[in-house]
Amino acid sequence: MAERTPSAAERWQALGVLLFGAAVIGLSPILVRLADAGPAAAGFWRLAFALPLLLAMTWRTSGGPSLPSRYALAAGVMFSLDLGFWHYGISYTSVTKATVLTNLTPVVVTAFAWIFLKERPRALFLAAVALAVAGAWTMAVSKGAGRPGPNEPLGDALSLTTALWYAFYMLAMGEGRKRETTGRLMFWSGAVGAPLMLAAALLFRERLLPATAGGWAACLGLGLMHVVGQGSIAWAMGRLPTSTASVVVVVQPVVAAVLGWLLFQEILGPLQALGAAVALSGVVLAQLASRPRGVSPGSPAGP
Repeated sequence: MAERTPSAAERWQALGVLLFGAAVIGLSPILVRLADAGPAAAGFWRLAFALPLLLAMTWRTSGGPSLPSRYALAAGVMFSLDLGFWHYGISYTSVTKATVLTNLTPVVVTAFAWIFLKERPRALFLAAVALAVAGAWTMAVSKGAGRPGPNEPLGDALSLTTALWYAFYMLAMGEGRKRETTGRLMFWSGAVGAPLMLAAALLFRERLLPATAGGWAACLGLGLMHVVGQGSIAWAMGRLPTSTASVVVVVQPVVAAVLGWLLFQEILGPLQALGAAVALSGVVLAQLASRPRGVSPGSPAGP
């Protein structure tokens, strides 16, 4: 039976859910800063608070989590590396730079598919890669007008590496989705990632327990954000054309930039603002150029 084409009202509803989910995910670097715990510890609490909700969702939609597949296990390892690198990146550089550099993930995914899966990209994609890399490089080497991070080169490098780990996470989730439900994959990736994040926090002797009520609230917010934000994006991206869904990557850095300015006085300098715009334009262009027409992606975007 052919799949029913969504009505105009349903497409507008999906677009609203998509933008809502992207805005929620944009809260992530702010909540990490406010968590009053170590970077890896914040990642542990994010997954720990999300797991009960993900388990309930899995029971409701597919009757329970069953046993984890190798794709779910791989996704859990990759996502824990993603969270660890990104949270440390946020600690050393501005939330805006960390978020923009992390959103180079679509470029990494398509480059991986080209090299290892023999999926040759279009010429437009190569131009988009050059645009995204040029914008990211401009952001990394330029000085902002606000308060600098304690070690911006290290934070930029960690944030850029996060794009690699999240790309591998997306690839594992994409393969896993061919065989099992999103709920089961998200649950098991969290169940695998949480103890790894806890081990990293203990290894680096981080503060594990938030010292304030506000810190606990931020950690709880990270868990809710993980479920609501990722879930909203995954739901909406299955109901919108690729060209529309791809713009989701632009919303998260914008939200992070505004909140970073309001809460932490992190003001972008002119060259950094230009670099951010160029990098995000390259990411959007890469997504438009790299996916077949008429195919809607099913993987959630952003960490």
